[in-house]
Amino acid sequence: MNKNSCKKVTLGKGEMYVYDFGSVKLHAYKTNDLINDEVFIVEKSGKAVIIEAPCFFDNIAELTAYIADEKLEAVGMLLAYHMAGASFLPGVPVYATANADEYGHTGGGAALIRQFTGAFGGIFDSSIYSVTNVIEAGKQNIGGIEFIITKTGEAFDIEIPEINAVYTHMMGHDCHSIVAGEGHADGILAQLSGYMSAGYDLVLTSHYTPEDLKDAKAKADYIRKLKEIAEVSANAGEFKAAVKAKYPEYSGENYLDMTAGFFLEEH
Repeated sequence: MNKNSCKKVTLGKGEMYVYDFGSVKLHAYKTNDLINDEVFIVEKSGKAVIIEAPCFFDNIAELTAYIADEKLEAVGMLLAYHMAGASFLPGVPVYATANADEYGHTGGGAALIRQFTGAFGGIFDSSIYSVTNVIEAGKQNIGGIEFIITKTGEAFDIEIPEINAVYTHMMGHDCHSIVAGEGHADGILAQLSGYMSAGYDLVLTSHYTPEDLKDAKAKADYIRKLKEIAEVSANAGEFKAAVKAKYPEYSGENYLDMTAGFFLEEH
């Protein structure tokens, strides 16, 4: 499946990209919110499993209406890295690993929710989901769809074999993302290498539209370059300037700020 082989549906605020795999459809919701969230709906036989949740009230209303208009029955939510927005689909079972539950309620995810609440105020739904179904790594069947769960340091990634796709938190082949130092960089490189070896058609992330293996390779090249620049940079400012000169069109400068801090703390 080519990443551009989809039908675009323009909504009031966001955009929906629908990929038809025959017995399974993937609805990729680009929220166009202030933190560039993506939400994914995997549909089979009229049943829908949602991966991550929207966290701004206008997106919550928009996606709720879309699900109703499409006559989809939401049978479960897989929440890994984004647990805010609990007013969306209340009562639908919530699946997460124990470490993702901790990340969302007391760890780094909870800290981000507090930060976003302060930054965005009343337009942001800061309520946090309660996990109803704690899952382990390995195969999970929800709504007749098989998912393969792989735990990460913070939460979990999701393989969807029926559509030859994998979901992770961040990639983005032409934008900066948070790289928390050399060890984290090496972990990302191993992960991307695994994707390329597996030959996935689509890589889904919660802050970018669906990507492919060419994009994974571009991201791996970027991560390697970050490591090279960090080795010869004397401070965070020098590091940021060199990265921006190398990648002048990349978005997400706030993430580059964080990456600079992580790398240069190690020197």
